[in-house]
Amino acid sequence: MTIQQHNPMHPGAFIKRVYLTPFNIASNELARKLQVSHGLVSRLINGNTNVSPAMALKLSKVLGRSPESWLLMQDNYDLCQVKKEVDLQNYETIAFAV
Repeated sequence: MTIQQHNPMHPGAFIKRVYLTPFNIASNELARKLQVSHGLVSRLINGNTNVSPAMALKLSKVLGRSPESWLLMQDNYDLCQVKKEVDLQNYETIAFAV
């Protein structure tokens, strides 16, 4: 069973809300731990870049959660955004013979 969120949070916003703000961790500290540029972390927590498979592995090691959960969070966010933009009204389902 799949539970669908109506407005899923971008993984970067999740990182900021769950890890950075409550534990008073600066984004440049997270960047050092992830061994990436501060700019990349800044873009991520501001929702301007996506979690890649490589970043999912790094986030998993540094913050916890599985790499799959980070990628799923990104996919759910992306799909929700696209659903707001793509009009499927003129598409028809193929009727397959059973």
